[in-house]
Amino acid sequence: MKSAIHPPNAAKPLAPYTPAIQAGPTLYLSGQIALDEQGNLHTADIATETRKVMENVGNLLRAAGLGYDHLVKVTIFLSDMAHYTAVNEVYGTYFTDTPPAREAVAVKGLPRGVNVEISGVAYRD
Repeated sequence: MKSAIHPPNAAKPLAPYTPAIQAGPTLYLSGQIALDEQGNLHTADIATETRKVMENVGNLLRAAGLGYDHLVKVTIFLSDMAHYTAVNEVYGTYFTDTPPAREAVAVKGLPRGVNVEISGVAYRD
């Protein structure tokens, strides 16, 4: 059985997708960008953008009763690998113990022209 997760404090999806799907003990998170609930982008600099993306990931996790430490797999999409170090500096502050398995890939473009998008998989033990 699967159920849709729609956090109350999130922007409306930009396309036909569900923000997150709970399937048994596994939560699948759609890619998150630096969009606030009013639809405003937070892209002043790469650190600000990454923090907002991670806040949005956290909102999805909390809506499912989980936290960052429940993430087991993350994919980071970057508009340019030149952002890799700055993104890692912010991203790393969200994990206390073992960070999730992860890859970071550069892509040709991201929605709304952002620089960072993060998707993930979390597991409820």
